[in-house]
Amino acid sequence: MKKSLLAIALVCLAAGTSHAQSNVQIYGVVDAGIAYEKNTATTSGTWRMDSGNLNGSRLGFKGTEDLGGGLSAIFQLENGFSLDSGALGQGGRLFGRHAWVGLSSTLGAVKFGRQTTGVYANSDTFDPFWDALAGDSARMFNYSGSRTDNTLSYSYEANGFRGALQYGFGEVAGNNSASRTVAGWGGYKQGPMDVVLTYHNTNNASGSDSTKTTLLGGNYNFGPIQPHAAYAWNKGLSAAAADTRDALLGIRAPVGKSGTFIASWIRKSNKTTANADATQVALGYTYDLSKRTALYTSYSRTTNDAASSVNVTTAGATNKLFNAGIRHKF
Repeated sequence: MKKSLLAIALVCLAAGTSHAQSNVQIYGVVDAGIAYEKNTATTSGTWRMDSGNLNGSRLGFKGTEDLGGGLSAIFQLENGFSLDSGALGQGGRLFGRHAWVGLSSTLGAVKFGRQTTGVYANSDTFDPFWDALAGDSARMFNYSGSRTDNTLSYSYEANGFRGALQYGFGEVAGNNSASRTVAGWGGYKQGPMDVVLTYHNTNNASGSDSTKTTLLGGNYNFGPIQPHAAYAWNKGLSAAAADTRDALLGIRAPVGKSGTFIASWIRKSNKTTANADATQVALGYTYDLSKRTALYTSYSRTTNDAASSVNVTTAGATNKLFNAGIRHKF
Protein backbone atom coordinates (compact mmCIF):
# COMPACT_ATOMS: atom_id res chain seq x y z
CA MET A 1 0.00 0.00 0.00
CA LYS A 2 2.82 2.39 0.92
CA LYS A 3 4.59 1.56 -2.36
CA SER A 4 1.40 2.29 -4.30
CA LEU A 5 0.93 5.62 -2.56
CA LEU A 6 4.58 6.47 -3.23
CA ALA A 7 4.18 5.57 -6.90
CA ILE A 8 1.04 7.73 -7.23
CA ALA A 9 2.80 10.63 -5.51
CA LEU A 10 5.75 10.35 -7.90
CA VAL A 11 3.43 10.26 -10.92
CA CYS A 12 1.54 13.33 -9.67
CA LEU A 13 4.82 15.13 -9.01
CA ALA A 14 6.08 14.28 -12.49
CA ALA A 15 2.81 15.43 -14.05
CA GLY A 16 2.91 18.69 -12.13
CA THR A 17 6.52 19.29 -13.15
CA SER A 18 5.70 18.54 -16.78
CA HIS A 19 2.77 20.95 -16.70
CA ALA A 20 4.92 23.71 -15.22
CA GLN A 21 7.63 23.19 -17.83
CA SER A 22 5.07 23.27 -20.64
CA ASN A 23 4.50 26.95 -19.86
CA VAL A 24 8.15 27.81 -20.50
CA GLN A 25 9.53 28.08 -24.03
CA ILE A 26 13.18 27.86 -24.99
CA TYR A 27 13.88 29.37 -28.39
CA GLY A 28 16.62 30.95 -30.42
CA VAL A 29 18.08 32.20 -33.66
CA VAL A 30 21.46 31.52 -35.26
CA ASP A 31 22.33 33.85 -38.14
CA ALA A 32 25.62 34.50 -39.88
CA GLY A 33 26.87 35.61 -43.28
CA ILE A 34 29.55 37.44 -45.18
CA ALA A 35 29.57 41.21 -45.63
CA TYR A 36 31.51 43.71 -47.68
CA GLU A 37 31.53 47.38 -46.68
CA LYS A 38 33.27 50.30 -48.32
CA ASN A 39 33.36 54.03 -47.69
CA THR A 40 34.47 56.30 -50.50
CA ALA A 41 36.82 58.06 -48.09
CA THR A 42 38.97 54.89 -47.89
CA THR A 43 41.01 53.25 -50.63
CA SER A 44 39.63 49.74 -50.10
CA GLY A 45 36.64 48.00 -48.56
CA THR A 46 36.46 45.33 -45.87
CA TRP A 47 35.28 41.74 -46.15
CA ARG A 48 34.08 40.26 -42.86
CA MET A 49 31.73 37.74 -41.27
CA ASP A 50 28.72 39.28 -39.51
CA SER A 51 26.22 37.78 -37.08
CA GLY A 52 22.54 38.63 -37.07
CA ASN A 53 22.11 40.16 -40.51
CA LEU A 54 18.50 39.02 -40.99
CA ASN A 55 17.64 38.32 -37.32
CA GLY A 56 19.85 38.90 -34.31
CA SER A 57 21.41 35.68 -33.03
CA ARG A 58 19.86 34.90 -29.65
CA LEU A 59 18.87 32.38 -27.00
CA GLY A 60 15.68 33.07 -25.08
CA PHE A 61 13.35 31.85 -22.37
CA LYS A 62 9.76 33.03 -21.95
CA GLY A 63 6.78 31.70 -20.09
CA THR A 64 3.55 32.19 -18.22
CA GLU A 65 1.90 30.86 -15.08
CA ASP A 66 -1.89 30.85 -14.71
CA LEU A 67 -2.69 32.52 -11.38
CA GLY A 68 -6.45 32.12 -11.77
CA GLY A 69 -9.19 34.63 -12.45
CA GLY A 70 -7.68 35.53 -15.83
CA LEU A 71 -4.43 36.71 -14.23
CA SER A 72 -1.04 35.31 -15.34
CA ALA A 73 2.56 35.82 -14.34
CA ILE A 74 4.77 36.41 -17.39
CA PHE A 75 8.49 36.73 -18.03
CA GLN A 76 11.08 36.86 -20.81
CA LEU A 77 14.85 36.53 -20.71
CA GLU A 78 16.66 36.84 -24.04
CA ASN A 79 20.37 36.74 -24.62
CA GLY A 80 21.98 38.28 -27.70
CA PHE A 81 25.32 37.04 -29.02
CA SER A 82 27.61 37.18 -32.04
CA LEU A 83 27.61 33.86 -33.87
CA ASP A 84 30.87 34.66 -35.64
CA SER A 85 32.81 35.02 -32.37
CA GLY A 86 30.55 33.65 -29.61
CA ALA A 87 30.79 36.96 -27.73
CA LEU A 88 27.85 38.39 -25.78
CA GLY A 89 25.93 41.16 -27.53
CA GLN A 90 24.42 44.41 -26.25
CA GLY A 91 27.64 45.48 -24.56
CA GLY A 92 28.31 42.10 -22.93
CA ARG A 93 25.00 41.82 -21.07
CA LEU A 94 23.84 38.34 -20.09
CA PHE A 95 20.25 39.09 -21.17
CA GLY A 96 20.69 42.20 -23.28
CA ARG A 97 17.70 41.74 -25.58
CA HIS A 98 14.97 41.12 -22.99
CA ALA A 99 14.99 40.89 -19.19
CA TRP A 100 11.59 41.48 -17.61
CA VAL A 101 8.86 40.00 -15.41
CA GLY A 102 5.24 41.05 -15.02
CA LEU A 103 1.54 40.32 -14.79
CA SER A 104 -1.00 39.95 -17.60
CA SER A 105 -4.80 39.91 -17.75
CA THR A 106 -7.64 40.93 -20.05
CA LEU A 107 -7.03 44.50 -18.85
CA GLY A 108 -3.47 44.51 -20.21
CA ALA A 109 0.06 43.70 -19.06
CA VAL A 110 2.45 45.36 -16.61
CA LYS A 111 6.16 44.61 -17.00
CA PHE A 112 9.28 45.47 -15.00
CA GLY A 113 12.80 45.37 -16.48
CA ARG A 114 14.78 45.91 -19.68
CA GLN A 115 12.38 46.30 -22.63
CA THR A 116 12.34 47.33 -26.29
CA THR A 117 11.64 50.92 -27.32
CA GLY A 118 8.49 51.79 -29.26
CA VAL A 119 10.25 52.40 -32.59
CA TYR A 120 12.12 49.08 -32.38
CA ALA A 121 9.09 47.13 -31.17
CA ASN A 122 7.06 48.35 -34.16
CA SER A 123 9.75 48.35 -36.85
CA ASP A 124 8.08 45.51 -38.78
CA THR A 125 5.08 47.81 -39.30
CA PHE A 126 6.89 50.58 -41.19
CA ASP A 127 10.24 49.10 -42.33
CA PRO A 128 10.07 46.58 -45.24
CA PHE A 129 13.51 45.31 -44.15
CA TRP A 130 12.10 44.69 -40.63
CA ASP A 131 15.07 46.44 -38.96
CA ALA A 132 17.49 44.06 -40.68
CA LEU A 133 19.94 43.51 -43.55
CA ALA A 134 21.70 46.36 -45.37
CA GLY A 135 18.46 48.33 -45.66
CA ASP A 136 17.85 48.43 -41.92
CA SER A 137 16.02 51.68 -41.13
CA ALA A 138 18.00 51.97 -37.88
CA ARG A 139 20.98 52.98 -40.05
CA MET A 140 19.10 56.24 -40.75
CA PHE A 141 16.26 56.57 -38.21
CA ASN A 142 16.65 57.36 -34.50
CA TYR A 143 15.71 54.14 -32.66
CA SER A 144 16.66 55.57 -29.24
CA GLY A 145 18.97 52.65 -28.55
CA SER A 146 16.38 49.93 -29.31
CA ARG A 147 16.00 49.03 -25.61
CA THR A 148 15.58 50.84 -22.29
CA ASP A 149 16.78 49.72 -18.85
CA ASN A 150 14.87 50.02 -15.57
CA THR A 151 11.54 50.28 -17.38
CA LEU A 152 8.02 50.03 -16.01
CA SER A 153 5.46 49.55 -18.78
CA TYR A 154 1.77 49.02 -19.34
CA SER A 155 0.49 47.55 -22.63
CA TYR A 156 -2.90 46.59 -24.02
CA GLU A 157 -4.00 44.81 -27.17
CA ALA A 158 -7.50 43.91 -28.38
CA ASN A 159 -9.61 43.97 -31.56
CA GLY A 160 -6.71 45.09 -33.74
CA PHE A 161 -5.67 47.92 -31.43
CA ARG A 162 -2.39 47.89 -29.51
CA GLY A 163 -0.69 50.40 -27.30
CA ALA A 164 1.86 50.84 -24.53
CA LEU A 165 3.19 53.39 -22.06
CA GLN A 166 6.76 53.19 -20.73
CA TYR A 167 8.65 54.92 -17.93
CA GLY A 168 12.39 54.33 -17.62
CA PHE A 169 13.89 55.28 -14.25
CA GLY A 170 17.08 57.32 -14.64
CA GLU A 171 18.26 56.20 -11.19
CA VAL A 172 20.32 59.33 -10.57
CA ALA A 173 20.41 60.18 -6.86
CA GLY A 174 18.73 63.49 -6.08
CA ASN A 175 17.52 64.09 -9.64
CA ASN A 176 14.53 62.08 -10.83
CA SER A 177 14.61 63.77 -14.25
CA ALA A 178 18.20 62.84 -15.10
CA SER A 179 18.48 60.03 -17.69
CA ARG A 180 14.73 59.40 -17.42
CA THR A 181 12.76 57.97 -20.36
CA VAL A 182 9.08 58.51 -21.13
CA ALA A 183 7.66 56.72 -24.16
CA GLY A 184 4.55 55.22 -25.68
CA TRP A 185 2.89 54.01 -28.85
CA GLY A 186 -0.48 53.19 -30.32
CA GLY A 187 -1.28 51.11 -33.37
CA TYR A 188 -4.05 49.44 -35.31
CA LYS A 189 -3.79 46.28 -37.41
CA GLN A 190 -6.79 44.87 -39.21
CA GLY A 191 -6.79 42.82 -42.40
CA PRO A 192 -4.16 44.15 -44.83
CA MET A 193 -3.58 47.44 -42.95
CA ASP A 194 -1.13 48.11 -40.13
CA VAL A 195 -0.34 51.61 -38.79
CA VAL A 196 1.47 52.88 -35.70
CA LEU A 197 2.37 56.15 -33.96
CA THR A 198 5.31 56.10 -31.53
CA TYR A 199 6.90 58.65 -29.18
CA HIS A 200 10.19 58.43 -27.26
CA ASN A 201 11.77 61.01 -24.93
CA THR A 202 15.04 60.40 -23.06
CA ASN A 203 16.61 63.05 -20.81
CA ASN A 204 20.33 63.70 -20.67
CA ALA A 205 22.49 62.89 -17.64
CA SER A 206 21.61 66.18 -15.90
CA GLY A 207 17.93 66.27 -16.86
CA SER A 208 18.37 69.67 -18.52
CA ASP A 209 17.63 68.51 -22.09
CA SER A 210 16.38 65.48 -23.97
CA THR A 211 16.25 63.63 -27.26
CA LYS A 212 12.76 63.19 -28.72
CA THR A 213 11.47 61.08 -31.59
CA THR A 214 7.91 60.92 -32.92
CA LEU A 215 7.28 58.43 -35.73
CA LEU A 216 4.21 57.71 -37.82
CA GLY A 217 4.36 54.69 -40.12
CA GLY A 218 2.53 51.76 -41.60
CA ASN A 219 2.03 49.33 -44.45
CA TYR A 220 -0.80 47.93 -46.56
CA ASN A 221 -0.67 44.43 -48.04
CA PHE A 222 -2.21 44.46 -51.51
CA GLY A 223 -1.07 40.86 -52.13
CA PRO A 224 1.27 41.32 -55.10
CA ILE A 225 3.09 44.12 -53.25
CA GLN A 226 3.16 45.49 -49.71
CA PRO A 227 4.10 49.19 -49.62
CA HIS A 228 5.61 50.69 -46.44
CA ALA A 229 5.97 54.30 -45.39
CA ALA A 230 7.16 56.27 -42.36
CA TYR A 231 7.96 59.81 -41.27
CA ALA A 232 9.81 60.78 -38.09
CA TRP A 233 10.47 64.06 -36.26
CA ASN A 234 13.67 64.12 -34.18
CA LYS A 235 14.96 66.61 -31.64
CA GLY A 236 18.53 65.92 -30.54
CA LEU A 237 20.97 67.17 -27.93
CA SER A 238 23.85 68.13 -30.21
CA ALA A 239 23.70 71.11 -32.55
CA ALA A 240 24.22 68.86 -35.58
CA ALA A 241 21.17 66.73 -34.73
CA ALA A 242 19.01 69.32 -33.02
CA ASP A 243 16.21 69.10 -35.58
CA THR A 244 16.02 66.33 -38.21
CA ARG A 245 13.34 64.56 -40.24
CA ASP A 246 13.39 60.98 -41.53
CA ALA A 247 11.21 59.76 -44.41
CA LEU A 248 10.89 56.20 -45.72
CA LEU A 249 9.20 54.61 -48.71
CA GLY A 250 9.55 50.88 -49.38
CA ILE A 251 7.97 47.69 -50.63
CA ARG A 252 7.94 43.96 -49.99
CA ALA A 253 6.84 41.65 -52.82
CA PRO A 254 6.59 37.86 -52.96
CA VAL A 255 8.69 36.06 -55.57
CA GLY A 256 7.24 32.61 -56.17
CA LYS A 257 6.23 30.57 -53.12
CA SER A 258 9.37 31.04 -51.06
CA GLY A 259 11.08 34.27 -52.08
CA THR A 260 10.60 37.91 -51.05
CA PHE A 261 11.96 41.00 -52.79
CA ILE A 262 12.56 44.07 -50.58
CA ALA A 263 13.41 47.67 -51.45
CA SER A 264 13.46 50.99 -49.62
CA TRP A 265 14.42 54.63 -49.94
CA ILE A 266 15.20 56.67 -46.81
CA ARG A 267 15.93 60.40 -46.62
CA LYS A 268 17.35 62.13 -43.54
CA SER A 269 16.89 65.91 -43.63
CA ASN A 270 18.77 68.17 -41.21
CA LYS A 271 16.79 71.33 -40.45
CA THR A 272 19.55 72.85 -38.31
CA THR A 273 22.72 72.44 -40.40
CA ALA A 274 23.02 73.32 -44.08
CA ASN A 275 24.22 70.66 -46.56
CA ALA A 276 23.81 67.90 -43.92
CA ASP A 277 21.19 65.63 -45.51
CA ALA A 278 21.67 61.94 -46.35
CA THR A 279 19.93 59.31 -48.49
CA GLN A 280 19.95 55.50 -48.32
CA VAL A 281 18.71 53.24 -51.12
CA ALA A 282 18.56 49.49 -50.49
CA LEU A 283 17.59 46.23 -52.20
CA GLY A 284 17.22 42.80 -50.61
CA TYR A 285 16.03 39.25 -51.22
CA THR A 286 15.18 36.38 -48.87
CA TYR A 287 14.42 32.75 -49.74
CA ASP A 288 12.76 30.38 -47.27
CA LEU A 289 14.22 26.87 -47.40
CA SER A 290 11.71 25.92 -44.68
CA LYS A 291 9.61 27.61 -41.98
CA ARG A 292 12.75 27.97 -39.87
CA THR A 293 15.64 28.35 -42.33
CA ALA A 294 16.18 31.16 -44.83
CA LEU A 295 18.87 32.43 -47.17
CA TYR A 296 19.29 36.18 -47.68
CA THR A 297 21.22 38.87 -49.49
CA SER A 298 21.01 42.67 -49.58
CA TYR A 299 22.78 45.82 -50.72
CA SER A 300 22.55 49.46 -49.66
CA ARG A 301 24.14 52.75 -50.67
CA THR A 302 24.17 55.77 -48.37
CA THR A 303 25.11 59.15 -49.85
CA ASN A 304 25.89 62.19 -47.72
CA ASP A 305 25.91 65.92 -48.32
CA ALA A 306 29.15 67.78 -47.63
CA ALA A 307 28.33 68.30 -43.92
CA SER A 308 26.70 64.92 -43.26
CA SER A 309 28.40 61.74 -42.00
CA VAL A 310 25.62 59.12 -41.72
CA ASN A 311 27.07 55.56 -41.77
CA VAL A 312 30.56 57.00 -42.45
CA THR A 313 33.30 58.69 -40.43
CA THR A 314 34.19 61.34 -43.02
CA ALA A 315 31.61 63.99 -43.90
CA GLY A 316 30.42 63.85 -47.49
CA ALA A 317 31.54 60.24 -48.03
CA THR A 318 29.40 57.42 -49.46
CA ASN A 319 28.82 54.07 -47.72
CA LYS A 320 28.19 50.83 -49.62
CA LEU A 321 27.19 47.64 -47.80
CA PHE A 322 26.57 44.13 -49.17
CA ASN A 323 25.75 40.97 -47.22
CA ALA A 324 24.60 37.39 -47.79
CA GLY A 325 24.04 34.53 -45.39
CA ILE A 326 21.76 32.01 -43.68
CA ARG A 327 19.41 32.20 -40.70
CA HIS A 328 17.92 29.34 -38.69
CA LYS A 329 15.28 29.56 -35.95
CA PHE A 330 14.75 26.92 -33.26
